[in-house]
Amino acid sequence: MQRAAKEIRKQGQMGIERPLEPPKNGLLVPDLVPVAYEVLDQWKELVRGLKQLLNFVPIYGCRYCSEVHVGLVGHQIPDCLGSGNGQRRSLHSWVRGSINDVLLPIESYHVFDPFGRRIKHEHRFDYDRIPAIVELCIQAGVDIPEYPSRRRTQPIRMMGKKVIDHGGHVEDPQPYRSREEDSMALLSELDTFGPPTADCPPETDRQRLAERTLKAYSSVRRGLRLLMRKYTVKCCGYCSEVHVGPFGHDVKLCGAFKHQWRDGPAPNYVWHVRDPVGPPLTAALKRFYGKAPAVVEMCVQAAPPSRRPTAQ
Repeated sequence: MQRAAKEIRKQGQMGIERPLEPPKNGLLVPDLVPVAYEVLDQWKELVRGLKQLLNFVPIYGCRYCSEVHVGLVGHQIPDCLGSGNGQRRSLHSWVRGSINDVLLPIESYHVFDPFGRRIKHEHRFDYDRIPAIVELCIQAGVDIPEYPSRRRTQPIRMMGKKVIDHGGHVEDPQPYRSREEDSMALLSELDTFGPPTADCPPETDRQRLAERTLKAYSSVRRGLRLLMRKYTVKCCGYCSEVHVGPFGHDVKLCGAFKHQWRDGPAPNYVWHVRDPVGPPLTAALKRFYGKAPAVVEMCVQAAPPSRRPTAQ
């Protein structure tokens, strides 16, 4: 990476224009547009399925640290690093969790033109915060009226790291005005914030719901891998901030001097509970338990033991 950066800087000093391919030149990748639509549809299915599974499988989060546990009771493994852990002998203090403990609420700023002006700190409230997955799908070709995005017909041109031609000037659109009911319905489909759904499915659909949710999770992961091979997603190395786009932003949300943009975060892993109705997990056998993504563990526990779903 350092060698490539030096080569780009050297070409810029020599006045050599960089050859760019989609989406680095601002154009869409036609083959990835259907993938983006599929990822967004499966994301909605995943959020909807997890909200329904919360009626069957309880989630616990530690009051003092970021530990999450899926099961009827919290585990007894003393690995808490939160405040006051010495008085509790490093045992966790469990409280009921939510879908945000299963799917980490990673949001990013929505920008009309990813190759336009960087977001400044004093203008941060002029931009909406939406799930980073949704923003990635929008930049990959998904059209959502509430969150418009610029679709170029002429590629941008860069010399070094400087954009010398933005492909024409386009004014930012006016804020989309929609009915409050429509906006709330869209947010409930895309966002993970909110209580579990009151529409509790019958017990007979529990197995089918777990399989459908796990399939949606696998589809989202598979689609995101394809999108992130082409589209840039940046993550700060010192905080949880994520930005979808080629240049990052200048909003001062980090405790460090400024954001250090790196690769994205890993999924939330939890201890695997082999017997959900058995005794709680203990430290003596923790080397034999193993861990799994919280979504997978939740879907596995939601199904009967004889019909446990498997990730595809």
